[in-house]
Amino acid sequence: MRAICHVTVFCGVVFACGVAFAQSGSDPARGAVKAVACETCHGAPQRPPTGSAPLLAGQQREFLVLQMFYMREGLREVPQKAGVFKGYSDRDLEDVAAYYATQTSPRGNGNPDLTLHALGANLSRTLGCGSCHLPDYRGQRHVPRLSNQREDYLTVALRDYRDNKRTGTDTSMNGVMYQVTDSEIRALAHYLAHQ
Repeated sequence: MRAICHVTVFCGVVFACGVAFAQSGSDPARGAVKAVACETCHGAPQRPPTGSAPLLAGQQREFLVLQMFYMREGLREVPQKAGVFKGYSDRDLEDVAAYYATQTSPRGNGNPDLTLHALGANLSRTLGCGSCHLPDYRGQRHVPRLSNQREDYLTVALRDYRDNKRTGTDTSMNGVMYQVTDSEIRALAHYLAHQ
């Protein structure tokens, strides 16, 4: 019963969030001003991200809005983001998301390791990654772009899904990653990062 109630509340929040954002409109120029603090870690068009922060350039707008909303509302805990979105309105989140979504996503991350790349490609087919993230891994709406994302970030994120330390808008990623080994995660992250 508790799990059903949690899912119902979560779905209601996602629906309400989606309706509010769909009606708000967005402005990438306003978002550029508001994203200055974000670029410290997530990089800028001329500068790569720092630490283990994901690259946001070219990311799906709806995915970014939802993630910032979850962090602002305490539905997703990211210690590095604690309090970052406090005071951000829904329109602020939409603007920042539009700013990143309108940027060109990167191409290429150096030369892939052919063995890891082949293993990752096979795992991606087996796990059905392209069914939600699309065959070229560019993502869609609330499903993130994985192509050319940082390999170290993907490794941590995939491991967190497997270990139930992170969920998406539902638990499908946790189910997909269930029992995937560390070496398989490494190969999958390598493959996705080198699209």
